[in-house]
Amino acid sequence: MLRYRKRRALDGRWVEATPIFIGTVSQFPSEEAAWHRVDSLNLNLNSPASGSLGARPVTFNELVSHYCRYELSPDQSEAQIEKAHSTITTYKRYLRKWALPRWETQVAMTLDPIEVETWLRELGRKHGLENPTRAKIRQAMSLVYKHGQRYSLLPRGDEGNPLRFVRQSTTSSFEPIILRLAEAFAILNQLDLMKRTLVLVIAATALRISEILALQWKDVDSEGQQIQVTKAWVYGQFGKPKSKASKRPVPLHPLLAAHLTRWREQSPYATDQDFIFPSLKLKGRKPPRANMLVADHLKPAARRAGVKGNVGFHTFRRTLASHLVANNYDPKLAQELLRHSNIRTTLDIYAQAITPKKLEAQGTFLRSLLAQGEATGLVQ
Repeated sequence: MLRYRKRRALDGRWVEATPIFIGTVSQFPSEEAAWHRVDSLNLNLNSPASGSLGARPVTFNELVSHYCRYELSPDQSEAQIEKAHSTITTYKRYLRKWALPRWETQVAMTLDPIEVETWLRELGRKHGLENPTRAKIRQAMSLVYKHGQRYSLLPRGDEGNPLRFVRQSTTSSFEPIILRLAEAFAILNQLDLMKRTLVLVIAATALRISEILALQWKDVDSEGQQIQVTKAWVYGQFGKPKSKASKRPVPLHPLLAAHLTRWREQSPYATDQDFIFPSLKLKGRKPPRANMLVADHLKPAARRAGVKGNVGFHTFRRTLASHLVANNYDPKLAQELLRHSNIRTTLDIYAQAITPKKLEAQGTFLRSLLAQGEATGLVQ
């Protein structure tokens, strides 16, 4: 570690600065070898250098701090490209939990791509992180470097971002579950009225759980046969829906509207301003947390129903999509029901699904699902 002092801007006093990581003892067994490394890194603390903060090269920790201050601030009103609360939270978690403990004190320009690749592999072996998660960690680190280049803290050429040369697969070993309709119905039959209605809405509309939890009764337009999507409940805060496509209203079949009406009649929070699926523990002031709903209700219901595998709310989105494909519905219609942003260019340009067809597809799915048997309290 290269230790040094710096003059504090507040009062001009000399104080100990954060040490700079040079290498391990095995790499540099003598002080002379370590000083040679310092010279090769151009760590001249007494004169400005390319990629410096003040009068010395910037460390990875300082890059991260600068990035968080300017790009991941909770107040995004001044941001050139506004980030969602979920994105800010996720990037901060990746950087603080994984990247900083390993690279905090290292001079940013000295990160070696092969060394970073080795570290990412170790995260998989030691901590069980899957490829997509490690790829997101690499992406977060790369964004930190791009930010440093933008603010002239680092050279703007390729050499200013060593993460450009780090290879990390995004292929996941996760195998998603597609439920048979009998299995989906069996899970519904194991839930109380509120959770059963919630899962049924997900199954029929393909709304994401974050969007479902943010819904208020005023968002349900039974006469217009649609549900408005205006916000999402993520990490304990309200934010914007995931994408432009996510803001589109979703169709509301009369059969689904009947289930929502029945729940509203029994819900203790049924005014237009109330959440459709509130936290009863918090007396309706906020929605419940999605991870709690999965762990405490959905997964136990799946086990009681004899359904094996990792069942989550997203499972029902996949089940709807698979049902539509199996019944030969237009892929464009499936794309619009699931509100995905992209499909192959030909379908995007030439195929347009209309609302009556969406309602027909939703109704077919609901009738097929509910025909699996008569669940206690379910309206047929």
